[in-house]
Amino acid sequence: MTIAITAATGQLGRLVVQSLKTRAPHQEVVALVRSPEKAADLGVDALDADYDRPETLDRALAGVDTLLLISGPDVGRRVAQHRRVIDAARRAGVRRVVYTSAIHADVSPLDIAVDHRATEADLTASGVAYTIVRNSWYTENYASAISGALASGAVLGSADGARISSATRADYAEGIATVLAGTGHEGRTYELAGDEAWTMSDLAAEISRQSGRTIVYRDLPPAEYAAILAGFGIPEGVAKAIAGWDVAAAQGALFDDSRTLSRLIGRPTTPLSAVVAGELERAGAATPR
Repeated sequence: MTIAITAATGQLGRLVVQSLKTRAPHQEVVALVRSPEKAADLGVDALDADYDRPETLDRALAGVDTLLLISGPDVGRRVAQHRRVIDAARRAGVRRVVYTSAIHADVSPLDIAVDHRATEADLTASGVAYTIVRNSWYTENYASAISGALASGAVLGSADGARISSATRADYAEGIATVLAGTGHEGRTYELAGDEAWTMSDLAAEISRQSGRTIVYRDLPPAEYAAILAGFGIPEGVAKAIAGWDVAAAQGALFDDSRTLSRLIGRPTTPLSAVVAGELERAGAATPR
């Protein structure tokens, strides 16, 4: 059985490949990437596959049994890109496509959920067997908030008391690899999230506990938060999007208590405290124990 992973040199893709190699022979794992030379360290075959060049997709998917379609980063373009991959998979006779979507994409207020809903619809209409894995936020998304808090004494955001069920990329990658290498997942949609739901105030408290400094959470109006982010050099459109994601989180967009991910991987998901500890260690700000 050949399992192919798109965007295999990305942050998530690399972790999926490494986890998958513990579940399937490495010769059965194929990395699909725009620059195969960048995949040399993955230890698996790498093929040229570009979402914007359908001819590369047809060649790369020949003989593939299971395909992981990692969603592209280009909002506004990725629905068409994903459609090209799905169409190529159908032409190549791929038996199953696994797609990385967003948590509760069918009802989510997150703006990014619109693209995911469209791709999910394309996939279910394709006639190809599928599994949809809907990932919540990466805990690593808050690394800059941790480093910023050390400098300013505050975690900033517009999330109010939002409960965020995040997990690490490695947690999601392990869950996805389990689905790719396993059986009985056809036609299933999995809501993947961390076991532990936390708030931004909890994040501030955890940084305080581990660093020995007083860190608070400052909840700001979205426009003010976006303006501060833009002042840090983040493009205005991205800054507004980040603030909007906080607002959506306050509406419950990032909360899930199903514990589906930990059941898939057979262990608890990585706690917030471990991610904070790692970031503080990198910053040299951890309190000696």
